[in-house]
Amino acid sequence: MTLEIRPAENSLPHVALFATCLVNAMRPAVGFAALALLEQAGCRVDVPQAQTCCGQPALNSGDTEGTRQIARRNIEMLEPFDHVVVPSGSCAATIRLHYPELLAQDPAWAARARNLAARTHELLSYLADIRGWLPEGISLEASATYHDSCSGLRELGVKAQPRKLLAAVKDLTLRKLEGEETCCGFGGTFCVKYPAISNAIVDEKAVAVEASGAALLLGGDLGCLLNMAGKLHRRGADVRAFHAAEILAGMGDAPAIGEIP
Repeated sequence: MTLEIRPAENSLPHVALFATCLVNAMRPAVGFAALALLEQAGCRVDVPQAQTCCGQPALNSGDTEGTRQIARRNIEMLEPFDHVVVPSGSCAATIRLHYPELLAQDPAWAARARNLAARTHELLSYLADIRGWLPEGISLEASATYHDSCSGLRELGVKAQPRKLLAAVKDLTLRKLEGEETCCGFGGTFCVKYPAISNAIVDEKAVAVEASGAALLLGGDLGCLLNMAGKLHRRGADVRAFHAAEILAGMGDAPAIGEIP
């Protein structure tokens, strides 16, 4: 008889899932997928009920003092956890990079901001780099292409990790996306401030996605995916968009972004 020895629950890394505003309001499935993946990767996961926004929209709009208030609140809320994991490069980058900048001159909060920043990770990079996790028993017979979101790529270095994870999904074929590192035009408040420019950029991106011949468009930031999925739909394209976490969690047979469940 083989005795299975399981680690004590309190020996597992205690992770806070920072779900993000868009996931909560527009695509809760991404949050459920992220939770499932973190648990598979051996984490003890909580979703702090007091969480709201990371502060990025306020920061992008020039409200630095308002963002500082949000940062202090989130730092206090997230301090008890070993790690904070975010299914969004832009929100993770706000906490990792911008909180320490915003609070650098505040003696009471500067060190706390740096400490939280060091423990905050984008979901796909956390799974691949920190936990060394790969999906097992997941298959999806489809072709997919991947868009690299600006914040995840340029601020956090998320590039190889999602492709490594997706390559472990049986029967999933990854196709090259021309201009995969080029902005989709979303840019948070950018698409509101400069809608004509944003629309022109996403139109070029949609053409490239269709040209890839892939059936699925994947990414790691819901804002970008909502933007691109909307444009593809308006163009009459058959390409279906998912957050990469949904595919890795075996949810590729669910309604795609923008589809009625």
